[in-house]
Amino acid sequence: MSLAVNHVAVSVTDIRRAMEWYRDVLGMTTLCEPVQISSAGGLPEREGGTSAEESQTDPHLADLVKQVFGPRMKKFLICHMTSSNGVGIELFQFLDPPAAIRQDNFEYWKTGYFHIAITESKVAELAEKIAANGGKKRTEVLELVQGGSKQICFCEDPFGNIIEIYSHSYEQFWANVQM
Repeated sequence: MSLAVNHVAVSVTDIRRAMEWYRDVLGMTTLCEPVQISSAGGLPEREGGTSAEESQTDPHLADLVKQVFGPRMKKFLICHMTSSNGVGIELFQFLDPPAAIRQDNFEYWKTGYFHIAITESKVAELAEKIAANGGKKRTEVLELVQGGSKQICFCEDPFGNIIEIYSHSYEQFWANVQM
């Protein structure tokens, strides 16, 4: 049995701008507004520094942050969004240490995730919308097979994260492909 992809985490330098961009340009739905999490404990804080709830510090949450991110991590903002098929997008803005845009954001020869893919039948229109809203079009619209209907285009969000646009669902795209 195949397991479902649950979510993808994306690091950005401005979480509010990223949340609006992913909502307005890619059509994502906001599930949770940005909250600040600290490795020093305490409850999550809403953006701007007000506590999400009145309470004392939460050592369990602080321990989770330290286990996941290590001792260097002090605090970050996080926002939860979802796509139309239920796959989540977690936006992170690291505050201490601060987030920085990578100089070379497409080191495909190094291991790790290097892009996310969005399904949109109007590939060229979405690529132009991305470019017109602070993102970047990395390639022209490309066809998997010359003269075929299956298209892709590589773009970037305003924070340098790579986004690939597929004209068809992944299964439709690759089923019965002869290469």
